[in-house]
Amino acid sequence: MTRGTHRLDEPTIRHLVEQIVAARQRGIETILVTSGAIGAGIGQLGLAEKPRHIGDLQAVAAVGQNLLMRAYMTAFGEHDVTVAQLLITADDLSDRQRYVNFGNALHSLFRYGVVPIINENDTVSVDEIRVGDNDTLSAHVANAVGADLLVILTDTDGVFTADPHLHPDAERIPIIEDLTPEVFALALEKPDEKPDKLTRLKLGTGRLATKFKAASIVTSSGMPAALALGSGVNTLTAILDGEDVGTLFLPASTRTNRRKRWIGHAVKPKGSLVTDAGATNAVKRGGKSLLPAGILRVEGEFEFGDSVRCVDENGAEYARGLVNYDSDEVALLCGKRTAAIETTLGYRFADEVIHRDNLVVIENGVSRRET
Repeated sequence: MTRGTHRLDEPTIRHLVEQIVAARQRGIETILVTSGAIGAGIGQLGLAEKPRHIGDLQAVAAVGQNLLMRAYMTAFGEHDVTVAQLLITADDLSDRQRYVNFGNALHSLFRYGVVPIINENDTVSVDEIRVGDNDTLSAHVANAVGADLLVILTDTDGVFTADPHLHPDAERIPIIEDLTPEVFALALEKPDEKPDKLTRLKLGTGRLATKFKAASIVTSSGMPAALALGSGVNTLTAILDGEDVGTLFLPASTRTNRRKRWIGHAVKPKGSLVTDAGATNAVKRGGKSLLPAGILRVEGEFEFGDSVRCVDENGAEYARGLVNYDSDEVALLCGKRTAAIETTLGYRFADEVIHRDNLVVIENGVSRRET
């Protein structure tokens, strides 16, 4: 929401707010995930460039966040709409209780007729607790609240078959049914293309690949996503009216519940379990729990209840889940049958290392569409 001069683009903010207000008048509740705090802070402080030191970035964000919220409060205030500010980190999403409380708070704001405005808490975030980009953040927010649609507004009118800046004959892809590796390849920088074009969108940290990732998070959870031109005339309204603008990413046929969405996307895995072909197939295709007999080895350290990756013998991740035993215990159980758990550990909490209810299948780095 900032221009190249590091000043807030207030006309664009007002136009977006007008569309959100119009959506609310149609009974459509909207959450706004916004960027611009650091950019606004840079402009306010008169800095020549973006700081590199984490402390300076946090200070700049603290200055800019006030300016950003004041701009939104002013714009929404012209329509007598109250807004609320929510600043979150990846830790807020990873913790189950805080994740649930966050979603509940959003629903409460809806009941009060308030528009939630969300940004990452850059004043306290460091790399270890950062979501990293607002595209991914918006997807986690959509999952937490159980949204019906994620709209990502950017500086290009959807996904194209090639970079339209370099290839005038490139065609817009109106609908993407499945985010296959071939689709993800569209986001990769090509050797003969400049990285400041479509393949590497210069939108803070949010490039085209992060937009695909965000779309995959929500579509695999059972909700659609749209990518469209943010500066277009009434783009949000056109999307809500079902017009052919941008690119629509189709969802899974069924929606996963909030707990599964949390396990599959919000929790940071602490380690990995390498499994043999039989166990891999049983989990991926057979809908089974992960038993100790199919585990080849343990990578990393984790405690009971932590999230871990399940990877095949080639190192490809195919599932994530919450473990019933810690890493040392699982290492002792590798390759053993369920009946040997008690004699090996001296106790038996569960037959499964990861129960199916705590397991989410992953494909292409995102949770699979399960029926």
